Amino acid sequence: MPSFKEIQIYLKGLLLLIRLDPRGFGYLDLTDRGAMRSFWAILWCLPATAISWLWWHSAFLRAYPPGTRTGLPFFMRLAMVEMANWIVPLVLAGFLCLLFGLGKRFHAIVVVSNWLAVPLAYVYALIILMVLVLPGTEGFASLLWLGLLITLVFSLVRLLRMICGQQPLMITTLILVLLVPTMLLSDLLQQYLGVYPA
Repeated sequence: MPSFKEIQIYLKGLLLLIRLDPRGFGYLDLTDRGAMRSFWAILWCLPATAISWLWWHSAFLRAYPPGTRTGLPFFMRLAMVEMANWIVPLVLAGFLCLLFGLGKRFHAIVVVSNWLAVPLAYVYALIILMVLVLPGTEGFASLLWLGLLITLVFSLVRLLRMICGQQPLMITTLILVLLVPTMLLSDLLQQYLGVYPA
């Protein structure tokens, strides 16, 4: 598992690439091994993810009559949704790269996507904590969530521009493939698995 020091190096590389500085590539491991190791980002996100799960759990219970019980299966189902959100978009991006002859750039897409998720997960968790600790801040939190989404799209545009070059159509397609399936999968799987607040 990558150390905290390594995570700092990777995030520095991402920041440089977002600034369109090619030196950022030197801070990232874009090899086969690096692409596989980037999935450790899932565990690095786990504390932040746990906060979002607890918030979702409380929202779920509020939507049902008092006395409704959930247990470990509820969180296991949320974990299934989370894993699908990590894997499916990257699989689709892989097919897209093969289709358009960008296979050699797929590892870089995996690496930047996975490590970018780490800081965003913790910002998202901070927003949730704000809502939990400060009731009545839901409206402001919605604005922050929108800002976070805009930041994500902006960051991906810059990162993919550095990876794929000046290909606006390809970059747009990749962003849609990386983001839209996550939004659709979350709702569909949560409803199918019975963890969606009624």
